[in-house]
Amino acid sequence: MTAQATDSILVIRTKALNRGTSSLWREASEAVDGRQCAFTRSRPEVQLHVIEELAMKTDRLMAVTDGVLAIAITIMVLDLRVPVTDAWIAIRPVIPLLAAYALAYINIGIFWTNHHHMLATASRVNGRALWANLFLLFWLTLMPFVIRWIGLAGVTPQPVAAYGAVTVMAAFGYIWLERELILAEGTESRIRAVVGSREKEWITFVLYGLGIPAAFVSPWIAIGLYIAVSLAWLVPDRRFERWHNLQYADAHRPPQ
Repeated sequence: MTAQATDSILVIRTKALNRGTSSLWREASEAVDGRQCAFTRSRPEVQLHVIEELAMKTDRLMAVTDGVLAIAITIMVLDLRVPVTDAWIAIRPVIPLLAAYALAYINIGIFWTNHHHMLATASRVNGRALWANLFLLFWLTLMPFVIRWIGLAGVTPQPVAAYGAVTVMAAFGYIWLERELILAEGTESRIRAVVGSREKEWITFVLYGLGIPAAFVSPWIAIGLYIAVSLAWLVPDRRFERWHNLQYADAHRPPQ
C-alpha cells in the first residue's frame, strides 16, 4: 500500500477514535465514497482495507473471556475441602463435591474451547456481540456457586436443578453470541458458513433444559443428561476445525 493510502487510513482512524463508534463507520463510508480520500475511490482493495481496519477485532474479547474463566475455575478448586486426616475414608464426604467440580470443570472447558474456535474464525465483533459474551460469562461464573451448593447439600433436586439452570442459560448465551457474530459479519459470514443450521447448539440447549425438571424426578437422571451433553461436546467443534484446516491448507499450497 502506498504512503498516501496509509496516511488517509490513519487520518480516518484518528478521527474515528475521537468521535466514537458511530462516527467511525461514518468516516469509513465517507472514505469509500471518496469525500475524505480520493485515492480510495479508484482503488476498491483500499476501500475494503479501510473497512477491515476500522472493524472491532476479536482479540480483546478472547482475552477477557480467558481471564474470567480462569478465575471461575480457580474459585471452584478453592472450594474443595481438604480432609484433615490421612485415612481414605476421610475423602468420602468430599466425593460429591469432587464429582461436581469435575463435571463443571469439563463444562467450562467445553465452553472455552468452542468459544476460542468460534472467535478465531470470526473476523469482527460489534457492541451486541460484546453484551452477548458478557451474558455468557455471567452464567459461567455462577458455576462455583452451584458447585458449592451441591457439595454442601449433596446430590439433591434443588442444587442439581440449579446447575441445569446455569448451564442452560450459558448455552443460550453461547447461541446468542454466535448469532451476533454472524450478524456482525454480514452475508459473507464465515461462522454462518461453518455452523450451518446450528442443530447441535439447540439440541444442547434442550437437553440442559430437560435436566431442570428431571432433577425433581431423580437428580441422577438430570446428571446423566448433563454428562451426555458433555460427552457430545468433549471434542472441540469439528466444524470450526475443518474450516481452519482448509484455510491452513490453502495458505501453504505450493504455487501452480
